[in-house]
Amino acid sequence: MKNISRRSFLKSSSAASSGLLILPQLYSFSANNRLNIAVIGVGGRARANWSQVSQENIVAMCDVDDNRAAEGYALFPKAKKYKDFRVMFDEMANEIDAVIISTPDHTHFAATMIAMELGKHVYVEKPLAHNIWQLRTLKKAANYYKIVSQMGNQGHTTNGIRLIKEWYDAGVLGQVREIHAWHGKFDFKPGGYWTKPSSFPPATHKVPEYLDWNLWQGPAIERPFNSAYAPKSWRGFYDYGNGMLGDWSCHTLDGPFWALDLGMPHTVEGEVPNPMTKHGFVAEESVVTYNFGARGNKVPVTLKWHEGGSKPEIRKEWGISEFDKSGMIMIGDKNTLITGGRPNKPELLVSGEEWKEFLKNTPEKTIPRVKEEKPVDEWLNAIKNNTLPGSNFNYAAELTEMALIGVLAQRFGAKIKYDAANMKITNRPDIDAYIKEPARKGWSYGENL
Repeated sequence: MKNISRRSFLKSSSAASSGLLILPQLYSFSANNRLNIAVIGVGGRARANWSQVSQENIVAMCDVDDNRAAEGYALFPKAKKYKDFRVMFDEMANEIDAVIISTPDHTHFAATMIAMELGKHVYVEKPLAHNIWQLRTLKKAANYYKIVSQMGNQGHTTNGIRLIKEWYDAGVLGQVREIHAWHGKFDFKPGGYWTKPSSFPPATHKVPEYLDWNLWQGPAIERPFNSAYAPKSWRGFYDYGNGMLGDWSCHTLDGPFWALDLGMPHTVEGEVPNPMTKHGFVAEESVVTYNFGARGNKVPVTLKWHEGGSKPEIRKEWGISEFDKSGMIMIGDKNTLITGGRPNKPELLVSGEEWKEFLKNTPEKTIPRVKEEKPVDEWLNAIKNNTLPGSNFNYAAELTEMALIGVLAQRFGAKIKYDAANMKITNRPDIDAYIKEPARKGWSYGENL
């Protein structure tokens, strides 16, 4: 990347925290203006994101996998095509207003930092980044460069997550001391969402002609190609992804994190019966226990994440016989709330008659609604209206940090004591080293912010 000076128009981060921005003159849009958008990551999950911007101009598309990108490329023949987003930004910086980043976790940070340094608004798939230092740096940079940011956890746009917070704020649950969340078993199979190599270290496979393996690895440590890594099962390898917890907690734990103002845990413990730590691969089953301190008049909270088949024990007073494959339950001293893996449809675990009566007189809706399951739309509207969307980096970086501390406890089957104020694991220096991972030569960004 060419050296880019910081903008003189930047103000303090307090304006961004309030949800209002003072944007540079370049981005003084009206609601009817069309944005010039660059797309980094075209195939797979990316399609669900760029398909929401049909009213805008997609001027550039970047993907390291020609095979997965082919359909998207064909739909936008006038957009310039790239494999390396660094080259794209060098050549087209003046033609781009905003960027959608839908790549594997380990490449989110570099692409997002370059875009923000250039003053571009950014939408980034969840989880926001691959390690905690990256999260802190992205949050700081978004405020510094005064751009409109959004993480793509679509559950944060739902009516359901707003109900969770409104019901808690109205005292419906009372004090919540205990939370459980769970997600079902891994379905390991070749070519699937989760793939386990036949051996460790994974065998060396021939790199497909349509894939630039060097660029796919980006800042990660260089390794020989194996078909279990790409195109879509990289989440099971901690060099590239953050496992089930990193992937799903931005949905499943979003409700309690927001409603209870959980912040960062002081201790996290991973119980892992058969850890794959030395292979850097996800374990088939685990339970991660978070402990949060008191927050103002809110009591301390214990949160347990159950993964790979483990689920919380069902209590007689809940009146249910089984849990769905994934979900979340908040246990209050007045009522208990349950929802699915995404916070779409919360319910109280009360009798049928009590539930009917509750629905007749629910708490006031105090939180503005947006289009459900449309976080890209919310981001575009925020750009054009000089505001911030709900999962902007001030919020999303903290939600993801809470998740990634748990991922480290899970990855190493360890009990972690976390000093969030100093961004440090105090009892395990070997794990603390993963708070900020080294980047390969040519991929270091954000060091001087």
